[in-house]
Amino acid sequence: MSLIPSRIKPAPKSRRAPIEPLTKLLAVCLAVSSMPAAELTIDHVTVAGQNLEAMRAALKAQGIHTEYGGPHNNHATEMALASFHDGSYLELIAVQPKADPSAVNAHPWSKALKNNGGPCAFAVRASGDMGQEAARLKAAGFDLSEPERAGRTRPDGVKIEWETADISSGPRGSFFPFLIRDITPRVNRAYPTGKLSTEKYRGVSKVILGVNDLDAAVAKYRRAYDLPEPRRQQDSEWKANLAYFEGTPIILAQPLTSDSWLSRRVSEYGDGPCAFVLLAKGGITAESVSRWFGGYISWFDSARLGWHLGMEPSK
Repeated sequence: MSLIPSRIKPAPKSRRAPIEPLTKLLAVCLAVSSMPAAELTIDHVTVAGQNLEAMRAALKAQGIHTEYGGPHNNHATEMALASFHDGSYLELIAVQPKADPSAVNAHPWSKALKNNGGPCAFAVRASGDMGQEAARLKAAGFDLSEPERAGRTRPDGVKIEWETADISSGPRGSFFPFLIRDITPRVNRAYPTGKLSTEKYRGVSKVILGVNDLDAAVAKYRRAYDLPEPRRQQDSEWKANLAYFEGTPIILAQPLTSDSWLSRRVSEYGDGPCAFVLLAKGGITAESVSRWFGGYISWFDSARLGWHLGMEPSK
């Protein structure tokens, strides 16, 4: 629907309204309507812990191979990843050998790194200038931090650089995703050896966020990303109320009781990722199955893995 009236009758001379305020109002409306739509395309999801090799071994025992990506240039962390067909990847991040203790303490995911916290963050791809997304978020009542450059050197010596920006809500990539834009070719970041690390999965399909207040969390996401009302359901196994924004990877989960693992998780880490879901290429088999929003999610053995990871079949 056009924001400009198709027909405006001139007011009588004695009651003529000022033209300038109307012109300014129409200009603002047109500027807002021409802003690019928000994107929630998963770039990668991050799982944090103390020991990278132990984390890789636990994931390999579940049938998911990872590749070592190298140490970050922050003197605190190193990483490995499992890359998928759609370009997204699952990142394992841990404290690097001989890390600078002060750098580890200053890291935005310090608590999860030290305590084997598991899912800690997720990132979406920034298309083009981050300034456009900053303007869109500002109009919605949120701030985007100034882009910050970072990088790492792969084991083969290839140097990788990118920049990130955080939305104003908790630690980086916790409740809201952080934005990431590559300075060097993205393929060098996502595929350390130039190929997929696993053929079993198409990508990261869902990010499940544990939250204290479901209604408040829903309101924030709707405002930040201009989303419609989510679908809702209750899950007795998870002891949680769920809200799913269709067409996005976002599921919000509020604990129903104080004695569940989800309740303990949210109490310790606040609002943020508590589980990730992968999109399987073929059939799915796992330790347990949840029926959420008309589909099935199979869960890996969280006791062996150390955190919650699921998979769902391709449609």
